[in-house]
Amino acid sequence: MADQTDVALALVAAISAAVYPNGIGAASVTGVTAVIYAGWPNAATLNADLSAGKAHVSVFPTATERVTQPACSDWMAQAIPASTLSLTVGAGTVTVAGTPAAGQNAAVLADGLPVVYAVRAGDTPTAVATGLAALLNALRPASNVGAVVSVPGVRKLVARVGVGGSNMRVLRRQEKVFQISVWANSAAARDPLAAAIDVALAGAWRVALADGTSGTLRYKRSVQNDAMENATIFRRDILYAVEYAITDSASATQIVAEQLGVAMQFATGGQYGATTLYS
Repeated sequence: MADQTDVALALVAAISAAVYPNGIGAASVTGVTAVIYAGWPNAATLNADLSAGKAHVSVFPTATERVTQPACSDWMAQAIPASTLSLTVGAGTVTVAGTPAAGQNAAVLADGLPVVYAVRAGDTPTAVATGLAALLNALRPASNVGAVVSVPGVRKLVARVGVGGSNMRVLRRQEKVFQISVWANSAAARDPLAAAIDVALAGAWRVALADGTSGTLRYKRSVQNDAMENATIFRRDILYAVEYAITDSASATQIVAEQLGVAMQFATGGQYGATTLYS
């Protein structure tokens, strides 16, 4: 899920990319070394860095916010990882290949009877084939030699592989105002840096968040503060509202077969029995 800390860190990343387009190890766009971070400056560190000719850029969440969408959305599938396991159907056989990985499921339907083997860490294709053969053999004759499962007399054979992924839902959307403060020891050092940041954020209008969603940027206002110039602290605040989603996520697994167990009670010679049907 994304919260205001994730949004602040995303803004830090966007600002850092604008101030240091060639990487942190290269010079900044203004030539002034800038320390960029989420939170409010530590006074002692700020004063020491300004005295050394550095600038600070802090990203701080203000108390100004509003809910833009209170309703909860349906669950949505996120990126589904590719399967590293394959099942190939032949004449009465299923051949297991690839690299089995935990979280994947191997399913075989023999004349409509489904069995599902949950792959475990360290499994090999032969281990998966052995597991499938054992499950099938509980329903009808089946065996394996190495990675090949044999089902004698089968008329229809279907094999599927399912993978584990995650679902996400939006619990609400909200807009919060973030204060981006540029601190420098002179107006000449502050102004070009603030301008570069403002132009970059205005042009970006959207930031990527850690949960795979994005936040939409809206410029609010700028405030210049030279009240502390006698202490050689020159500051400009740039305020942007960011609309973003509060999300929830849950693990999910692809369905590879329907397994329905139905217990039926019936009378035979005054005695009750039970049977199970599969579909």
